Amino acid sequence: MTRPITAGVDGSEESLAALAWAGREAVRRGLAVRVVHAWRYEQHEAVEGDRQTQERWARDAVDAGVRTVSGRYADLEVTTDLVEGDVVDTLAAAAAESEMLVLGSRGHGRVVGFLLGSVGQQVITEAARPVVLVRSGDRAATEAHGREIVVGQEGDAEDSAAALGFAFETAAARGASVRAVRAWTLPPVFAYSPGSLKLLDEAGGPEPYEKKALAEALQPWRERFPDVPVVEHVEMGSAGQVLLSVAGRAQLMVVGRRARRTAVGARIGSVAHGVLHHAGCPVAVVPPA
Repeated sequence: MTRPITAGVDGSEESLAALAWAGREAVRRGLAVRVVHAWRYEQHEAVEGDRQTQERWARDAVDAGVRTVSGRYADLEVTTDLVEGDVVDTLAAAAAESEMLVLGSRGHGRVVGFLLGSVGQQVITEAARPVVLVRSGDRAATEAHGREIVVGQEGDAEDSAAALGFAFETAAARGASVRAVRAWTLPPVFAYSPGSLKLLDEAGGPEPYEKKALAEALQPWRERFPDVPVVEHVEMGSAGQVLLSVAGRAQLMVVGRRARRTAVGARIGSVAHGVLHHAGCPVAVVPPA
């Protein structure tokens, strides 16, 4: 079964940019677009309108975006889904049925919206499929300037397999290259075990060891996508800082998700959190396979 690319729309400039991004990506991949809007009837003196009026506002927000993307891509199949319910539950459920979920990185709907705050982070944490965050300034023209899909790789080959796979699939659809970034730091001396010291010695030191680990993680994806050019980028520093240092040349940044729950709510990991807040390009957060 072919899954669509789903865009969460609330009528804001950010969400319309996300829908435009979803439309372009769907055309590249030969997929349909599903437009989802979650809303709730607000019976409060600060919110005007009865239930029918508020539902009409929600419908208008969806229809305006659909008209724009349908007018731009005449052959693109676009379906809409207006859901009265919790925004996080609605978007997470939509993501599970989609190739990816695309959201605006900031958005305030007239009735209900989403932010890259508590709601946005919850959606990313709950989503079973990749979530792409798009800023309002994103335009098709900007993608031509940065031909790279930048992806963060850490751990062994399995740890980053889902993020690498998404990056290579996207690059193949766009005719772009992949820049795979692996950052490393020197741990405290007491963190070295005899086994790890032996591996470092055999590799010739920390940096050659990291380069070897990155090459091994990339090997199966190079074989699967032989026409995608690859740049292997190994640099000493924190993962977030190294990724952001190359964000200016990226048309898309891809990071893996290490979602975890704490006493104060869901967290998506410091690397994903930093990239989402500071990268100027769209960012894809990919859950583990």
